[in-house]
Amino acid sequence: MSNLTSEPKKNAAIFLNGVSVRYRLPSEKVATLKEYMIRLIQGKIRINSFLALNNVNLDLEKGEIFGVLGRNGAGKSTLLKVISRVLIPTLGRVWIYGTVSPLLELGGGFHPELTGIENIFLNATLLGHNRNEIQQKIPEILDFAELGEFIEAPLRTYSSGMVARLGFSVATAWLPDILILDEVLSVGDAAFAQKCAKRMMSFRQSGATVLLVSHSIDTVRSLCQRALLLEHGKVLEIGPAKEVSEKYKTLIFGT
Repeated sequence: MSNLTSEPKKNAAIFLNGVSVRYRLPSEKVATLKEYMIRLIQGKIRINSFLALNNVNLDLEKGEIFGVLGRNGAGKSTLLKVISRVLIPTLGRVWIYGTVSPLLELGGGFHPELTGIENIFLNATLLGHNRNEIQQKIPEILDFAELGEFIEAPLRTYSSGMVARLGFSVATAWLPDILILDEVLSVGDAAFAQKCAKRMMSFRQSGATVLLVSHSIDTVRSLCQRALLLEHGKVLEIGPAKEVSEKYKTLIFGT
């Protein structure tokens, strides 16, 4: 059992102590809320529960690019949601030091019927910036995203790579204390991925902390100092990115 009285270090950016998240799901699909309530009253609803995160301990320092590896269903997205304060853990304690700029899913915080420029204002507002601040950053965002005339087109006309460009450009237009990226670099082209990598390195030099989820072993090895490997909600390994990447490779390919 983890020691829940442990305290973060002085230079900590993110500190998780004994964090668990339990999900409760019906064992079968129910078509309507009315049917669900009737069956619940009758005692005919069976609930299954599982631990999406199981006693996770994590200590990230300021100015660190940290990778999170794991197969689908390992608990990576749940971990990011806990750190982004989207989810409250079932057990454990979480310390977050500074502002968090999360890019948790492709197109998150965007509206498909709004244009690119309108979505910049929408997404940046959700990140806590006022209209004047956003207006000042528009030229920089447009230059980084490189969407050309598409910036005036509805988001529903964008490819997944274009959405990723816009999302990353908005999320990183301001220097956050903590930047959280979930598989964002996997959908863009190689040139834009390199551009993103350079921006993340500049953030690190400025003291920001970057938490990067990726299925790409090469990405984690090249960008991250340390990494964590999750499997079925448990931490299998945490340490230097190259070593953790090799363990992940062995887990996937068995070699």
